[in-house]
Amino acid sequence: MRLKSELILFLITFIWAGTFVIIKPTLNFISPLLLVTIRFFIASILIFIIFNKKLFVIPRPTIKMGVILGIFLFVGFAVQTMGLQYTTATKSALITGTFVVFTPILQVMIEKKPLKIGNIIGVILVFTGLVFLSSPENNFISLIESFGGGFNVGDFLTLICAIFFAFYIVYLDIISNKTDFIHILWLQIITTFIGSFILMFILDLIQIEIIKFVLNSQVLFTILYTSIFATVITTFLQTKYQRYTTPTRAAIIFTSEPLVASILAYLILSETIGIFGIIGGTLIILGVLFSEIFDDLIAKNQNS
Repeated sequence: MRLKSELILFLITFIWAGTFVIIKPTLNFISPLLLVTIRFFIASILIFIIFNKKLFVIPRPTIKMGVILGIFLFVGFAVQTMGLQYTTATKSALITGTFVVFTPILQVMIEKKPLKIGNIIGVILVFTGLVFLSSPENNFISLIESFGGGFNVGDFLTLICAIFFAFYIVYLDIISNKTDFIHILWLQIITTFIGSFILMFILDLIQIEIIKFVLNSQVLFTILYTSIFATVITTFLQTKYQRYTTPTRAAIIFTSEPLVASILAYLILSETIGIFGIIGGTLIILGVLFSEIFDDLIAKNQNS
């Protein structure tokens, strides 16, 4: 059962990785927030159709928890999709993956959990990786002179996304045993839909993000892929099968997401990030791995 579960988790990683290369070119035809709005509207409708009997009566405390969780999810997806307009799919995937490093830092602040050595090493590696990744030219002189000068607005928005995804994971850890999963699932998705819908019109009104929509096969495919596969199906599969493996093994599997996304971006979008980009991406992935498994491996070796 564990092998089957881990193969399914790897499939989930592929689906997630595919969103970066699918969404990036689609943003030429549809506004980022409109895409997020439609994606989560369809997802919320599908979940309601599937689980409608369980959604008619939701306790008031659960509504509050679900909305808070949904706000974190909404901000994360909104700024991530907006950021994809200004950065590459490769950099977006790599920077998004840093949420794994931010998570233990927020656990220290919110849940008062101690920061482990692996977390500290992970933060250092990720920060160094971001500096390399944002170097505008592939030489050490430009790296020192710019010190992240190539870190554009899209990268910044994606970094905000990673932080809010980390908040999402920490808060989910706090409330996961306090309420029904289906209630929380539907509430956070519909909150993301409502938040995106409202923000879309606010930004259009003040002329920051103009609403655009050109319906073609690419837009239609992206909407169906992100709403059905990358939202409803992945959430259901992760919830059902992740419990059959260890958190460490699951983390290692999910760490492959930015790597898979980078390969897909190279094959499909012909994106290249140069030698410094490769170094930066490698450091980020190593930082994520260190943050997740270093202390567990040390403890395992000490006990053996």
